[in-house]
Amino acid sequence: MSNAKNRFDLHELAGAFGDLGTLIPFVVAYISILKMDPASLFLGFGATLIAAGIYYRTPFPVQPMKAIGAAAITQTAGGVALTSTMVVGASAATAAIWLFLGLTGIATRVSAWIPRPALLGVVMGLGFGFMLEGIRMMSGQWEVAAVLLALTLVLLARSRFPAMVLLLFAGAAVALFQQPSLSGDLALIKPVLRLPEFAWPSFGWRDIWFGAVFLALPQLPLTFGNALIAITEENNRLFPDRPVSERKVALSTGLLNLWSSVVGGIPMCHGAGGMAGHVKFGARTGGASIMLGALLLIVGLFFADSIGTLFRLFPPAVLGVILFLAGTELATGSRDLGSEKIDRFIVLSTAAFAVLNVGIAVIFGIVAYHASKRGRLKV
Repeated sequence: MSNAKNRFDLHELAGAFGDLGTLIPFVVAYISILKMDPASLFLGFGATLIAAGIYYRTPFPVQPMKAIGAAAITQTAGGVALTSTMVVGASAATAAIWLFLGLTGIATRVSAWIPRPALLGVVMGLGFGFMLEGIRMMSGQWEVAAVLLALTLVLLARSRFPAMVLLLFAGAAVALFQQPSLSGDLALIKPVLRLPEFAWPSFGWRDIWFGAVFLALPQLPLTFGNALIAITEENNRLFPDRPVSERKVALSTGLLNLWSSVVGGIPMCHGAGGMAGHVKFGARTGGASIMLGALLLIVGLFFADSIGTLFRLFPPAVLGVILFLAGTELATGSRDLGSEKIDRFIVLSTAAFAVLNVGIAVIFGIVAYHASKRGRLKV
């Protein structure tokens, strides 16, 4: 293992914000639609990000689970109307699932079945998915987004000044210009300490059961592809001196969800796109995760009732630029498509499936690879 130490400088701080495009939209949905306590959500994210930064010493992300977040936005899953206690129950169920997969070694054994072309396809497809979502978020403010994207690309290529710092300031200026009342609302914000309630007594076995069946289990293939296999590949490619294993990632996924269920938070995972975003904007150590976690803890403990106002400083155009560039970083990490035509076919086809569904992509990649090795698939 490397003796590399966490850094706490401007570049690490800039890179810490490279995952806002994923974090903010889902957190807003949980708070505004399911009325979840923002103090609980931010305490969950803050503490686990700090722990991830200290343990992994790379910009290891902590993200909302996307399939469960999508269900939260629609307020239904499997025809069942969701409640905030079911979401917390899903965190507890997710913790149990991933601790089991890690402790038994099943996560490592299943990961070993995934051939490299299929793995590269999953990573590439996730990158494309992030890029498409970024474009969708930018589409509402094309003029602003185009200027911010061009400026960010120039800074990333030619300047030592962290591009994310300028991007966030520019986004805040746009938000203040477009929302004249925002400056007055920001001036009214005052820090007020508020601790979340201990959540375990508030939900029962029914919430855990519904959370497991309708939220945690449908999320499992996506988490396996994105937050176990892809994040392990991405970390070990970028930071070979600080490698991780599937077992470690499975166990930490279980532990962070266990903590989230204690404080009344949402299901979380380690997404490869999050690491790509952190790295794209300058992060190279766990200092980025630690600083972001500390900031989220402060927001959750002292400004939980002002989250809605604070988030108005990040217009969709800015979040779209962040998400788009995180996607490019992730997709270009799969540039080694192999020398054989069949390997390139498997990578690209798996990527196409991964844009829509990572679980299906993993299955397709495994089947296509082994079929090609047996001479049953030719292109």
